[in-house]
Amino acid sequence: MSTRDTIISVFERVAADQGRTLAPMVDELKLAECGLDSLSFAIVIAHLEEALGIVPFDSDEWVDFPATLAEFVALYDHACAK
Repeated sequence: MSTRDTIISVFERVAADQGRTLAPMVDELKLAECGLDSLSFAIVIAHLEEALGIVPFDSDEWVDFPATLAEFVALYDHACAK
C-alpha cells in the first residue's frame, strides 16, 4: 500500500471512529475543511506512526503543518524516504 493510500485509509478510519463526515479526499482538499477536528488529527498522526513508523513533526528540521492533503502526503513521503 502506498503512503497516500495508507494516509487516506487512516483518515477514513478515524473519521468513522469519531462519527465525523469526511470530505472527498482529493489532493486540493484543505485539511482545515476535511471534517476532522484537532483531536482527530492527533489520532491520525498516532495511527500513522504505528502504520509507517514515522512522525515527520518530530524532526529537527522546521516543518510547517501542511495545508492540503497533497502537502500532507508529500511530507510523509519525504519523511519515509529518509
